[in-house]
Amino acid sequence: MSYTLITANRNYSSWSLRPWILMMALDIPFENDIIYFEEENYDRFRAFAPNAQVPCLKDDDRTIWDSLAIIEYLAERHGGVWPKDEKARTWARCAASEMHGGFAPLRNICPMNVGIRAKLHKIETPLQRNIDRIGELFAEGLESFGGPWLAGEKFSAVDAFYAPVAYRVRSFDLDIGPTGRAWVDRIIAHPAMQAWEKEALAEPHREISHEDEIAAVATVTEDFRTPV
Repeated sequence: MSYTLITANRNYSSWSLRPWILMMALDIPFENDIIYFEEENYDRFRAFAPNAQVPCLKDDDRTIWDSLAIIEYLAERHGGVWPKDEKARTWARCAASEMHGGFAPLRNICPMNVGIRAKLHKIETPLQRNIDRIGELFAEGLESFGGPWLAGEKFSAVDAFYAPVAYRVRSFDLDIGPTGRAWVDRIIAHPAMQAWEKEALAEPHREISHEDEIAAVATVTEDFRTPV
């Protein structure tokens, strides 16, 4: 096995963060190629991924696309991706799938931008329901399986799937309750997340559409990124 994980901007690419932090946390060796977002990505990204999106994992002559498919591919080859306990594993897979396919208001209104802090202009019902569900989900996992990670004592794929949410919670100061916020603080303090964040803050690239997404819904109060 010779893995190369293709990702995009550290500040914006929530989908890239998922397999990246999992592989880092589980000490799965890989090379990382970063291809920055531009106004039009399709042709550039189509050159390495059939869906023209990141992340994309290359394993010798195999191409694995989509973050969930990548994590399941890794789970077939490496221990620790999902919890050993059957009940915890079932819950973790459900929670990860819910994140993978849901939470559209949270994704659209609170895009990931690691380096900024912002105050939302308003929180309408669909977003509030997502925020409440995140808090409920985190509390359920932590209380059911004893923590400190969402499905038990060890970091697993479900934590990786919600890692981008941690940055969203911090950036927009979303109220997910004290139990959930404790997990947010814990995962942001993880050495792999700290490494990701360090690179995000130093990243020189700005992609206008991602910046405009935040400007449309919130007032940026702080920006910790290196000025361009």
